[in-house]
Amino acid sequence: MTHQDWETPYWPEGVAQTVKDYKFPLFDLLDKSAEKYPNNVFTVFSDATKTYAQVKDTTDRIANFLAGKGIKKGDKAAIFLPNLPHFPEILFGILKAGAVAVNCNPIYTAPELNHQLNDSEAKLVFCMDHPQFYKNTVEAVKGTQVDTIVVCNIKSYLPKIKGFIGGLLGKIPKADKIEPGHLMFDDVVANASPQPPEVSIDPEKDTAIMLYTGGTTGLPKGAELTHTNFTHNVTAALEWCRLVQVEGGKPEPMFEGDFHSVLGVLPWYHSFGLTGSLLVACKLGAKLICVPDPRAGNPPFTEVLKVVQKYKTTFMSAVPTLFVAFSNHPDLKNYDLSSFQGCISGGAPLPPEVCKEFEDKTGAIIFEAYGLTETAPALTANPTFVETRRIGSIGFPLPDTDVKILDIEDATKEMPRGEDGELAACGPQVMKGYWKRDNANEEVFVHIDGKRYFLTGDIGHIDDDGYVVITDRKKDMILVGGFNVYPRDVEDILFTHPKVELAAVIGVPDEKSGEQVKAYLKLREGETATPEEIQAFCKENMAGYKRPKQIEFRDEIPMSNVGKVLRRVLRDEVTKK
Repeated sequence: MTHQDWETPYWPEGVAQTVKDYKFPLFDLLDKSAEKYPNNVFTVFSDATKTYAQVKDTTDRIANFLAGKGIKKGDKAAIFLPNLPHFPEILFGILKAGAVAVNCNPIYTAPELNHQLNDSEAKLVFCMDHPQFYKNTVEAVKGTQVDTIVVCNIKSYLPKIKGFIGGLLGKIPKADKIEPGHLMFDDVVANASPQPPEVSIDPEKDTAIMLYTGGTTGLPKGAELTHTNFTHNVTAALEWCRLVQVEGGKPEPMFEGDFHSVLGVLPWYHSFGLTGSLLVACKLGAKLICVPDPRAGNPPFTEVLKVVQKYKTTFMSAVPTLFVAFSNHPDLKNYDLSSFQGCISGGAPLPPEVCKEFEDKTGAIIFEAYGLTETAPALTANPTFVETRRIGSIGFPLPDTDVKILDIEDATKEMPRGEDGELAACGPQVMKGYWKRDNANEEVFVHIDGKRYFLTGDIGHIDDDGYVVITDRKKDMILVGGFNVYPRDVEDILFTHPKVELAAVIGVPDEKSGEQVKAYLKLREGETATPEEIQAFCKENMAGYKRPKQIEFRDEIPMSNVGKVLRRVLRDEVTKK
């Protein structure tokens, strides 16, 4: 089986199994759209807009500034920002200087940021003019190679009246005091020339962005992703995506120009948000709606609903918990979300009930994709056609991508179709490797038939129709009296209970069976339930060994900054008791 002839009768009509013309520097996405659509709006932030021509001008100035600071090809520059309109300008500016962008989680503590700055050997960092973010940056750079801090204030990116009133009322966030020697972003841009340096880029070999993994197995590791890793992923994703974009029309590739409005609701320091919103919007020449805090508003998530309605958002990449938040918003009926045409779900398994409820309430289609930080991120996706989409699977490999199911104990042995094993992938989107982690690289790569495959750590199989199905994370599997229990199986059933909003399942020690299943549940607003009620529901809907023996209700379930349920946090709680 190869990516040239994926064995399925359901491969989406019109979608090629390989794509061309993707081997170019990542910043060419911006340059090409700025040439074709100079006056199209690129970024939208708090009602203020920047055109593609304006963003390119600022990008070129940042590249010029970086070269003037001695930043050369291969040097690292860190971005410590939420989803502000500065982000794409800085990202592409770093790349145009030939440097590597190190994307950092903006709510990291100073010690967490210090580790990434030290590990990546970053020489410069862009941060937000904010009481906490700036303070953390100043503390984090101590003992690192960082010799320049550039501070980004949002005032100049607001409409003039908002900036004026916000300044008068003190509502614009800013640090208490900027230390001597630290530079202000607006001054940097104003004093630089829009002439980027001439740098030779090998898109297949040169690292463009370093993204740190979630750190579930120790300190986070930096995944080195090349220009081609991202340009292929965007090109393949847009080849894959077919949407009905006009009433009564047929599914077609996404229109370029100013037709689409892409909701930037996932953080751009993360590969899913970066590729699935920022880079996709840039490739299309579309609008990118900057959403620094999707939870903003009272009740939470109210502001993002306002943005969707106001800018008639057509496309969104999101994690399942965001779809849950939208569907369960108490004031959802007051907002028109009918502009949504397509949504990608990723980052965590999409419970079928969550998919159905969101689609029923918005009219959009959700297609589930699968990938990892190390793969820029997408490896597979469900067809975007309702007829061939299979909810509960992650679809087929993207163009040029090959997927194998390997024996968990022997990664050189391929499993027969239909049998579970570890999912491994090979394709142009797979990272170079982990920065300065040779041992880790040896653990995650295996060579089969002359090709290098990345071991994902996920368990799954390929069904009789060629759809890839993820059963669970290898480390999340629960062993109950010799039976394998996959948390996702149990969670998907719990999501169908009418009172359950969120569910997380882990294994806890048990003297008799080795482990037993424990479920953490967040109920829908206004609902009450008892453990006995939930257990009775489980008795009717799942096999005995899968049923949760313990039920715990929570007001909140721990989640990562990108909306993944953190089972490891729940496991740690149990371990520490």
